[in-house]
Amino acid sequence: MIRAATHVGLNLIFLVPGETGGMEVAARELLPELVAAAPEVRFTAFVNREAAARRGEPWGELMPAVTVPVNASNRAMWVAGEQTMLPLLARRAGVELLHSLGSTAPLYGPFKRVVTVHDLIYARFPDAHPGIRNRGMRVLVPAAVRRSARVIADSQATRDDLIGLLGLSAGSIDVVPLGIGTVRRGEALGETETRARFELGSREVLLTLSAKRPHKNLAALIGALAAIPAEHRPMLVMPGYPTWYEQELRARAAAVGVGGDVRFPGWIDSAEVEGLWALARGFVFPSLYEGFGLPVLEAMARGVPVACSSSSSLPEVAGEAALVFDPHDEAQIATAIRRLLEEPGLAAELRERGLERAREFTWARAARLTLESYARALS
Repeated sequence: MIRAATHVGLNLIFLVPGETGGMEVAARELLPELVAAAPEVRFTAFVNREAAARRGEPWGELMPAVTVPVNASNRAMWVAGEQTMLPLLARRAGVELLHSLGSTAPLYGPFKRVVTVHDLIYARFPDAHPGIRNRGMRVLVPAAVRRSARVIADSQATRDDLIGLLGLSAGSIDVVPLGIGTVRRGEALGETETRARFELGSREVLLTLSAKRPHKNLAALIGALAAIPAEHRPMLVMPGYPTWYEQELRARAAAVGVGGDVRFPGWIDSAEVEGLWALARGFVFPSLYEGFGLPVLEAMARGVPVACSSSSSLPEVAGEAALVFDPHDEAQIATAIRRLLEEPGLAAELRERGLERAREFTWARAARLTLESYARALS
């Protein structure tokens, strides 16, 4: 166990509120559980200017927050702040252990280091984040893990990548699965208004939630949709912030004859998300690579039947509670979609299994395992 009065710093320089995706969700959910699980431990958060400006956040409310004077929406400033300013500020605060929650970490400082690596997508799929970000991760992530006393991975798949791609010792890695917190984030938009807003008519709705990037394999999902006869074809809704790749997806949909069967909304508000979840007859996640795959768990926790890829960490998360398909086989994806929609007994069974599976993943467990990693780092 970690001893009382240990001073732990939490490196949140990466976290720009509303812009950091799954890493932000993980940090927001984990912080309150760490404080609840270890009230005898002293925590200090190190945040950027954007996060410091926000009121009512876990950093600053549940623990003191120290502002690192950088705007992390500028990636070069983030890296400079993490490598040059953070070590000095953490030393001045008297931190004994610094936990970096965003895959990169300062390379020096008079404290033990723990780093959470969510995935190695920069190595597996370099085109996911082209340009300076990918080049930076190729340098910063390997350096961070080699200079840290412990490395936390979200899944066994990421642990295997750390060993196979970076040559890390298996004994230095702790697997800490993510949790599922409060599922509903507000009142749902009514069915009539949701159908009208997204032009769904009276069609059955199939939902997928992911960034529009090549490794998310949405082109294969569009191809699978086209393989379903028009009279049985659902309306596919794929919200997610627009990227350079979205035009290719739109072109793909038009080319295979399903341009009118796919909706491409960008960011949508919580009421719209809830409205779509309430309508969804199934959730399909065809990604080629995920460090964890939190959307699968979110669907299960909502009682939405799931079909997902057999790649990377997704089988770990899904267990026996989802239909699993080869993401490279559009015919398999199409079959899985049709089974979700056309076999009510199977859908009901997946719904019950999913709810049970989701209950296994809690942020309280994630906090407990994280504290155990701290204790190993300090021993």
